[in-house]
Amino acid sequence: MTSSEQSVRLAAGDVELTVRPDNGCRIESLRIGGDELLRQGDRYGCFPMVPWCGRIANGRFLSGATWHQMPLNSPPHAIHGTGRDTVWRTAAADKADAVFTYDLAEPWPYPGRVTQTVGLTEDELTLRLGVETQRDSFPAQAGWHPWFNRSLGGEDVRVDFTPEWQEERGEDHLPTGRRIAPTPGPWDDCFGMPDGVDVTLTWPGRLELKVTSRAPWVVVYDEQEAAVCVEPQSGPPNGLNTAPHLVTPIEPLEIAATFAWRRL
Repeated sequence: MTSSEQSVRLAAGDVELTVRPDNGCRIESLRIGGDELLRQGDRYGCFPMVPWCGRIANGRFLSGATWHQMPLNSPPHAIHGTGRDTVWRTAAADKADAVFTYDLAEPWPYPGRVTQTVGLTEDELTLRLGVETQRDSFPAQAGWHPWFNRSLGGEDVRVDFTPEWQEERGEDHLPTGRRIAPTPGPWDDCFGMPDGVDVTLTWPGRLELKVTSRAPWVVVYDEQEAAVCVEPQSGPPNGLNTAPHLVTPIEPLEIAATFAWRRL
């Protein structure tokens, strides 16, 4: 493990990973045998989505009897939480494991703490997010938004998964509330996998990577030429309003995801 004020680098065998706690605690780089899996750039890599995932309709969510307004960073909606725009603290780090935290603050209206744990081996990356409160209860979501390079220098990646349903997407990019049979891509869509997220990305002749999580929701985004996204998350877009998970002093929100690979 090496670190500076800006980055924490983990390594296992020929796998190298760099986390930027100063830039939303995003994984800036994941190199396997010299291949960079993640799209490069300050807004890419793989960032935690917290305390919500995807879009909130018009940036407004209801908690109890109170409406709260989030900044419209993707007008007319608020998108992907505030954690990616926050400086996190490195709580612990060694050669292949690290823990990062930040305290929820404005514009989020409730106090609480977010923890991200990163664990690396030669064969897999395990990520965990936790959201906890010692005071008021509040709805929250958590998940990850990885930007995988579409090509590692050869054929484009294939994305294979078998969801039970697809959330019908309205013209406003939000789920309509109807569940439909999965449609062919390209996608910017949320899918239900009630037995847990299980998606395989294959770069022919190079690498196979499996994204798994006990979480039942995954967003797949492949409308850009440079990258594809497979986003395990604890709830659907606009879920603070439609499927809220309540964080309480005795029940935190916890989610984990594993990215496991094998060379081809």
